[in-house]
Amino acid sequence: MFDSTSTTTRIGSAIAATLILLVPALWNRFPLLEYDTGGYLARWFEGYLVPARSTTYGLLLAAGWPLDFWPVVILQAAVAVWVIGLVLRVHRFNLNPIGLLAIIAALAVTTSLPWLASILLTDIFAGLAVLAFHALVWHGDRIGPRERVGLVVFIAFAVSTHSATYAVLLALSLAALLLSLINTKLIARGAAANAAMAMVLGAAMLLAGNFVVAKRVAWTPGGYGIAFGRMLQDGIVTRYLNDHCPDPRLRLCPYRNELPLDADTFLWGHSVFDQLGRFAGLDDEMRTIVLGSLRDYPAMQLKAALVATAKQLVSVGTGEGVVTTIWHSYGIIGRYTPSVVPAMRAARQQHGEIGFAAINAVHEPVAWAAMALLPMIVLLGLWSADFGDLARLAATSALALLANAAVCGIISNPHDRYGSRIVWIAAFAVALAAWRAFALARERWRPMIKRESASTA
Repeated sequence: MFDSTSTTTRIGSAIAATLILLVPALWNRFPLLEYDTGGYLARWFEGYLVPARSTTYGLLLAAGWPLDFWPVVILQAAVAVWVIGLVLRVHRFNLNPIGLLAIIAALAVTTSLPWLASILLTDIFAGLAVLAFHALVWHGDRIGPRERVGLVVFIAFAVSTHSATYAVLLALSLAALLLSLINTKLIARGAAANAAMAMVLGAAMLLAGNFVVAKRVAWTPGGYGIAFGRMLQDGIVTRYLNDHCPDPRLRLCPYRNELPLDADTFLWGHSVFDQLGRFAGLDDEMRTIVLGSLRDYPAMQLKAALVATAKQLVSVGTGEGVVTTIWHSYGIIGRYTPSVVPAMRAARQQHGEIGFAAINAVHEPVAWAAMALLPMIVLLGLWSADFGDLARLAATSALALLANAAVCGIISNPHDRYGSRIVWIAAFAVALAAWRAFALARERWRPMIKRESASTA
């Protein structure tokens, strides 16, 4: 029999949860912007590829432009509610009447999740893709066929929006494939195949997006350039140039004593990088130096990689880049979508009214504590079958966090933004473990309370 009250409750709960995640954007009176927002938006209008700026997300931004980009953040928040609700459901938690709202509200207060949902950036998809992967691979038997297809499509889109997200999900997919080969009781071959299908579809989406924008089949460029920046900051590039210069093939030789030892300054500030043609002009040389330094200084590279991974793992502050001095994004919006400029200028962010010091006084300790508790949840699951499913969620989250720290720290450079976009899933896993523990304790104490009430009566 159809229960209209239950349906109304579910829809109302989902809408309320979506609004909770949109509070930062609603308070701001405009979706939040970041340094990289303009780079994504410009892809459709400029018609060429640039390093680390996905065309698939750029096309989404372009589609949301006529309504001041509000459809984009609404979609991001709604997808977050769907994925989180799905994970709650496959883990047998009661969503209604307030289960979903309670967990979303808790995450909104203690993690970066609402800020990720409210910003015009790909970051929201990193953590959501991990949770979607977990539901698809570990609990696909509890999900209907249409929802499984939805998860595959969502993961594909998520990984197409950022190469680091693709790399993290690829690591999880390879781990799932390995486990399925070792023991199909751990992960069914079909589940591993679904994950592989999502990765292939994600690659196809990215290539298709790049073809639509730039009329050529190519991966998003910039991998060597970004890695070069990290090696420059670690002093590896300077050593390579000192060891190999003078060399007429290396255009950076005359400037080796002037190079800034900061990746962001070199790549995005005013430096010799601009004089030598940026990525287009130095791509081959940066590739030569990156590969050459990997060959010549393996010990130095290993030490730098371990340090970068460790730094990235604990760099989890919310709000990096949500500032007023994002001139490139302002310029792109003003040039290509001028109709939104009045709303953008009226937003609180553009008036310097957003600060993250008090927010991070909560978010950072919660993130560090949650990461520390993940191994304990895994051990708890090995000790008690009641927590076995949550142990798998904790293990998936821990592997994703380590992969994210390695990919972002080693290839790019440690940044709070790269950590905050995914660390909230650790807090989510810990919250579910606490919820399960409370529910089990209540069930075990209930008979005793009833007996004591009966005896006193």
